[in-house]
Amino acid sequence: MSVNRPPHWQIALVLGVGVLAVSTAALLVRWGMTGLPTHSLGTTVGLSIFLASGRLSVAALCLIPQLHPWPWPDLSRQNLRWAVAAGVALAAHFSLWFTSLHYTSVAASTMLVTTTPIWSALVGYLWQRQTLQPQGWLGMAIAFGGSALISAGEPTSTVARNPLLGNGLAIAAAWAVSAYFICGQAAQKAGLSIHHYALVAYATAAGVLLPLPPLLGLAYTGWPLKLYGAILLLALIPQLVGHTSLNWGVRWLSPTGVTLLVLAEPIAASLLALLLFGEVPTTAVITGGILVLVGLSVALWPSP
Repeated sequence: MSVNRPPHWQIALVLGVGVLAVSTAALLVRWGMTGLPTHSLGTTVGLSIFLASGRLSVAALCLIPQLHPWPWPDLSRQNLRWAVAAGVALAAHFSLWFTSLHYTSVAASTMLVTTTPIWSALVGYLWQRQTLQPQGWLGMAIAFGGSALISAGEPTSTVARNPLLGNGLAIAAAWAVSAYFICGQAAQKAGLSIHHYALVAYATAAGVLLPLPPLLGLAYTGWPLKLYGAILLLALIPQLVGHTSLNWGVRWLSPTGVTLLVLAEPIAASLLALLLFGEVPTTAVITGGILVLVGLSVALWPSP
């Protein structure tokens, strides 16, 4: 299916709104979880999956009108497989990232989770045989150094109870979201529209996660209204507005190019965390974050 490419300003506007929307996710998770008992790893993981499954379920329900008319003329076995794979990767991403926010600061977690371009570029190089210039290798080396500084240099504090664990989970979440963007690009290049792709991916992710909280001993009822409000806002703002905008963007730009724009997310999230929760980033996180942003910018900036 051939579709005319939108003008540059439209792509930039949609992606800009998407980046602003996804920047609210970490704050909404932190807000929704404030005051809830997370004394054990099982409870922490269960509540993280609760938030993720709720977010994705609400987002998928909002997209149900996209089922009409059925069957979809743009659906094929090939693009369905890619969309389902993207949904599985998205389920892993949210479970890992939301859990990381229990153990490390918003600044460290969002900075590490946005190392996605490193992993997307490496997958493109190893799997898709894409060329990686010396500039790219240099930038990735700088970004890796910054990530290592953040991961090892953040001390234990009231907002970072186990920073090594939390930072490791954030990096794993970055691996998962790299797979999500790559599979999403493949599904759309195979002809699946953004609306149909989003419905399949979000519904798949929700289906993977929904059974897990009860298996971990957590009920879906009986929680404070604030937690349900956080789920609703997570679905409407960072998911439906943010992720759908970024997924639309990878149809016209590479996953690496889109994730370059997402580098603004940790800056916005860190500022919001400072204003709303008084989370002051440590020197290691600030220094490492600067190195990550510089490295990614060097790696992904178009060569002259």
